[in-house]
Amino acid sequence: MTPRVGNGPAGRPARSLTQTLQDGVRRTTLPSGLRIITEAIPTTRSAALGVWVGIGSRDETPAMSGASHFLEHLLFKGTHKRTALQISAEIEAVGGETNAFTTKEYTCYYARVLDSDLPLAVDVLVDAVADSILEPADVETERGVILEEIAMHEDEPGDEVHDVFAEAIYGNHPLGRLISGTPESVTPMTRNQINTFYRKRYRAPEIVIAAAGNLDHALVVRLVRKALAGTPLDTGGAEPAGPRDGDKRVRVQKPHTVVLHRDTEQAHIVLGGVGLSRYDERRFALGVLNNILGGGMSSRLFQEIREKRGLAYSVYSYAAQYADSGLFGVYAGCAPGKAGEVLDLIRTELDRVAQDGITAEELVRGKGMVKGSYVLGLEDTGSRMSRLAKSELLHGHLMGVDELLGRVDAVTVADVGRVAADLLAHRHSLAVVGPFDEGAFPPG
Repeated sequence: MTPRVGNGPAGRPARSLTQTLQDGVRRTTLPSGLRIITEAIPTTRSAALGVWVGIGSRDETPAMSGASHFLEHLLFKGTHKRTALQISAEIEAVGGETNAFTTKEYTCYYARVLDSDLPLAVDVLVDAVADSILEPADVETERGVILEEIAMHEDEPGDEVHDVFAEAIYGNHPLGRLISGTPESVTPMTRNQINTFYRKRYRAPEIVIAAAGNLDHALVVRLVRKALAGTPLDTGGAEPAGPRDGDKRVRVQKPHTVVLHRDTEQAHIVLGGVGLSRYDERRFALGVLNNILGGGMSSRLFQEIREKRGLAYSVYSYAAQYADSGLFGVYAGCAPGKAGEVLDLIRTELDRVAQDGITAEELVRGKGMVKGSYVLGLEDTGSRMSRLAKSELLHGHLMGVDELLGRVDAVTVADVGRVAADLLAHRHSLAVVGPFDEGAFPPG
């Protein structure tokens, strides 16, 4: 859990608290509960900055479905200090880049610039997140953009099938809803509703500002405090929010099949079920299992379905982890006439690993893939910044690289076998997008 700020009179935090977490990594908690965490990497000439808000699509009511994503668009449209053009032009004028994304449990606004331009990035990005105006005209403009984005997503069946799968697992639970919302929820959403969501949910204790690169922590803190001055986030007397507990009673649907008819050239299939939460100690074994099953060209599914039989161009497995639940699925894209055969092969492989487990050779390869992808993924300032923010926001502590690698190394053949038996030895839900009718895929 995140250490709390020392309290002054009347239970209010009296001052900022700065701590060293690891070599080069420092965190300051402001009296408002907002956290600033940085990693100094003197060998780089760039810096990445992110403003992370612990609010995502699962925090919305059905009527406000898509509000977090709507805000992601609107917060770049203008503040009391800058127009939308100035927000983008000031960053682009120094060769930097800025963007944002929304997930089911958090939203991130980020920029990457030369190290000398980090003060500008802090001023622009913090201003946008803390003090946006949400002009009614901008709301209407972005509503049209978002509706086009939703329509474009429906034209990408390889992406859409994952949403169909999540809904098949979670049903009406917020984890089963589209991050973007639907035309039915986005169209009637008013500016006042969005602004109320913004001001109630974007609170300082829910926010982590992370930066990595050639920087000085104390300077970043001063820059952030200056950018926050006079904004609605310039508050005091609060503690940072801890990691999300989530809904301890996430209800899932019984395994079933959902077919979404689309006149596509390919069939898009996801077969799977409930996985593990991000706090589950078995997640390291699941990471190894995922790589063995469908994590690369040497994986079982890739070898059986693509290399040996040429039945699909793309086939892989994946895991999604939330505070209180998770998904594990296998995706394949293939010719519609081959869908039944591909599905049979996937089920056979899942049954085989659930019953027989994995080999010692596969364990070594799977662990190597997990460790290699993690370490190689930390080679740039953007990924280092993301690691800091996710660790603080989602876990409340920063696990060292050596500790994480050690946790992966400790995974045994038996550990992977138990996870495989727990997750795979039962009926699964099936999501299909393609030129099929209901009933085209009998339960397996």
